[in-house]
Amino acid sequence: MVATEASVSAAAPDTRGVGPLLRAWRERRRISQLELALRADSSARHISFVETGRSRPSEEMVLRLAEHLDVPVRERNALLLAAGYAPRYPETPLDDPALDALRDGMERLIQGYEPYPALVVDAGYTVVAANRGITMLLDGVPEKLLQPAPNAMRLTLHPEGLAPRIRNLREWRGHLVAQMERQLALHRSDQLRALYEEVTAYPVAGDAPGEEPEEPVPYFALPMRIEHEGRILSFVSSISTFNTPMDVTVAELAIETFLPADPATAKFLHGLEG
Repeated sequence: MVATEASVSAAAPDTRGVGPLLRAWRERRRISQLELALRADSSARHISFVETGRSRPSEEMVLRLAEHLDVPVRERNALLLAAGYAPRYPETPLDDPALDALRDGMERLIQGYEPYPALVVDAGYTVVAANRGITMLLDGVPEKLLQPAPNAMRLTLHPEGLAPRIRNLREWRGHLVAQMERQLALHRSDQLRALYEEVTAYPVAGDAPGEEPEEPVPYFALPMRIEHEGRILSFVSSISTFNTPMDVTVAELAIETFLPADPATAKFLHGLEG
């Protein structure tokens, strides 16, 4: 269902040092040393010295470069550790009382979105909150996929999950797999790698030789077309994250909302409220 740019590995010092890590981030972002220097109010010479280990950047410089390279919060801690500094961003457990207001706000948000489906996931795609619209779509999914902590990718692509009911499974699966691949290219995460290998190994329904594809339907974005109680519901999804998070846990949360992609789906969902 959802994909979010986040790492699930714990921050730890990198034996390569901060220079190679910063260079790797710069190259991923396809930014030259000169461009990064201009953005960070530095010089290309200094950036070069930092990347080659000839110069140790200050804590402020590490954070400034990370900001301009759009490095995720967890990985900023890893950069600081590699440079010999203490992590800047805490990682507060989601059930900590300090996050009571956050949890309450997210619950109110997704409940207010009903009758449309909405859910909240963490960096490992674990569902931490969901509304009744999601519960409706999961009707019939076996309990083993729902407990103890359901995973959105597993629920969507597992052959006993939603996959058999998703009419455009090849397209939707391709969309989700591509997003996971982009995450893996940016982040070190054994958990995410294991999940990726698991879900990509699932058999894809509808691979029978000679099967004709369905006629394409014009939509304004790629929909998830799912069968429910004998009808086809179509949804497009939108993902929201928190602006300028100062905590790793908060930075890695994502709220995914599903918008009806056609009038028939909207009419059916609103009919459930009656």
